[in-house]
Amino acid sequence: MRAMTAVTNFLSASIPPAKTLEGMDFSGPDRFMNRELSWLAFNWRVLGEAQNPRVPLLERLRFLSISATNLDEFYTVRVAGLRELAHAGKTTPAADGLTPAEQLILIDRDARALQERQQEVWAALRNELATVQIMLLERDALSEDDKTHLEHVFLTQVFPILSPLAIDPAHPFPFIANEGYSLALELVRKSDKRPLRALLPIPAQVERFIALPSDEGMHRFLPLEELLLLHLDQLFPGYRMSGHCTFRVLRDSDLELEDEAEDLVREFEVALKRRRRGEVVRLTMSTDAPDKLRRMIMEELQVTETEVLDLPGMLGLSDLSELVLDARPDLLWPPFQPRVPERVQDHDGDMFAAIRQKDMLLHHPYETFDMVIRFLAQAARDPDVVAIKQTLYRTSRDSPIVAALCEAAEDGKSVTALVELKARFDEAANIRQSRRLERSGAHVVYGFLNYKTHAKISTVVRREGGELVTYTHFGTGNYHPITAKVYTDLSLFTCDAALGRDATKVFNYLSGYAQPVGMENLKVSPLDLKNTLLERIAEEAENALQGQPAAIWAKMNALIEPDVIDALYLASQAGVKIDLVIRGICGLKPGVKGLSDNIRVKSVVGRFLEHSRIVCFGAGHALPHKKARVYISSADWMGRNLNRRVETLVECTNATVKAQIVSQIMAANMADVAQSWMLGPDGTYERGVVGEGERAFNCHRFFMENPSLSGRGSAGASDVPELAHSPE
Repeated sequence: MRAMTAVTNFLSASIPPAKTLEGMDFSGPDRFMNRELSWLAFNWRVLGEAQNPRVPLLERLRFLSISATNLDEFYTVRVAGLRELAHAGKTTPAADGLTPAEQLILIDRDARALQERQQEVWAALRNELATVQIMLLERDALSEDDKTHLEHVFLTQVFPILSPLAIDPAHPFPFIANEGYSLALELVRKSDKRPLRALLPIPAQVERFIALPSDEGMHRFLPLEELLLLHLDQLFPGYRMSGHCTFRVLRDSDLELEDEAEDLVREFEVALKRRRRGEVVRLTMSTDAPDKLRRMIMEELQVTETEVLDLPGMLGLSDLSELVLDARPDLLWPPFQPRVPERVQDHDGDMFAAIRQKDMLLHHPYETFDMVIRFLAQAARDPDVVAIKQTLYRTSRDSPIVAALCEAAEDGKSVTALVELKARFDEAANIRQSRRLERSGAHVVYGFLNYKTHAKISTVVRREGGELVTYTHFGTGNYHPITAKVYTDLSLFTCDAALGRDATKVFNYLSGYAQPVGMENLKVSPLDLKNTLLERIAEEAENALQGQPAAIWAKMNALIEPDVIDALYLASQAGVKIDLVIRGICGLKPGVKGLSDNIRVKSVVGRFLEHSRIVCFGAGHALPHKKARVYISSADWMGRNLNRRVETLVECTNATVKAQIVSQIMAANMADVAQSWMLGPDGTYERGVVGEGERAFNCHRFFMENPSLSGRGSAGASDVPELAHSPE
């Protein structure tokens, strides 16, 4: 930290506080962007891809669905937390100076505009879908044959699970679960005109869109709520409908745990049940709601007008993912088959032999995640393997990785699995996995109560020639074979003894609270990862002050940690050239005169979800350079990752791995134009100049077409085209 202190002292003495960008004082909270508004800006970019004519039509529909799903989670977690603080009278400001109440006002304004825009995009996409024979019908557009078919569907697939609910003194308003979607009805009895109010919860167990018989090449659907309205006479016989609306509920989904839980698993099971019953944080209603019905719903759900959004179109746009049809490949991305590394093929699929040759870095999804599964499956069946240790933050329901660990344990190998129960929205799945592992004989640990374990580490100890050799995998993403098909992440395989010892010490820290000492390469939060980043940034600043080349390239999902942002500002003022690829939240303001002149920030949003975390330091050289210091990490630069989670930062020392990261992965991200949004100092994003349409450089297309340097085997790295790039 001495280098950081020296640079800080120099700059604070020689550079006055910047007051630019319409008089903002960048010595105070003005130097930060608001986290929540930055996240909303990211979701605007996701919605932007739903309007991008260069994206296939059904993929645009998928982007619309993702933007809706993202916003739901944002409300159930982030807005719920702010709302709780505001209701408790908390006025402590965020880093940017806004109190919880002030943030909620700005969020509400932006989120309302976002949801209104989602409806406009959906209307446009619906019209465009109709031109390619994909149609979403309403009940008044059905033919008699359609109605005959739907009668059968209703009686055999829907009616048995419906629960029509009268609302009167004898039948109180029911509980509506998080993401619950319902029809509210005003009915009149035909015999005596007696009114009745009722609710009809729309079951989540049935697909939202019912397929109708269609001619070849045509796809017609009816929304489930329209099917229910079509058959109200069978649900409320003797009544006619005089008015109706639809509404959807979002509830507080954050978990609260007792500080001292005797049994962490049992405590989480109880907390998950409480999640269903969280307070309502958002109520969306169709704009045609009768006044009395609308008031009743608001009163029963105990919401105010600020928590209600009336929408003219379809509620629950996240369900539109059902209409992304595999039967229309002409409207989807062209198929892509992930590569098997040639070095692994050279060794007839033997992962251990391939890793022994030298360190191997795989870039997912371009190189198949199956290699990570093969690494563990091979270890489970190898008689020379004596022990496996594995972290599990998120994984799939029928995880092949968990299956391999169970097989290894049942075979008598020593298996230790660190299962993170606090992986938001995957808690229940992780509890199931931990039970399964325990039954197989594995040692299951849950890490720390106060820290999430977000590190992605796997070690395999193998007996070779009378010695024990540790093979280690470090990842930037989760051990999840489904998301690994669309998330861009890195997997580093190594049998470097020092990294193996470091990884073992981390597992000992997680299982026995033994704080690691004498680490040789690995940096771990909350212990020393953040300080290492600050020291590397300060070293670049010192290089710049001494007239040497100085540069930083970094890629991550989010940057909001104030100390790191301030360190980057100081480095920029010292003359360090800083290029950041931040997919989502960014609390740093780039390009501000006197504060961040030398910092550029871009966000890449495209076919794959950018998820890898990388940082490269010039170390006295301009980037790219073979002598750069190169790291991969499980951590974003956020307070939670650097201060309240167990994360890893691994320095890559193998020359080929470094070249792959710096000159291929990072250089391509920097050069991307087709999928890039540039961040301005005022917090707005603008698309990169796309040039000549499809000829604009697209980093995802580049990675699909060009094999990675690492893992090339006998093919040789010389076969890989060099990517010309200048950070300027």
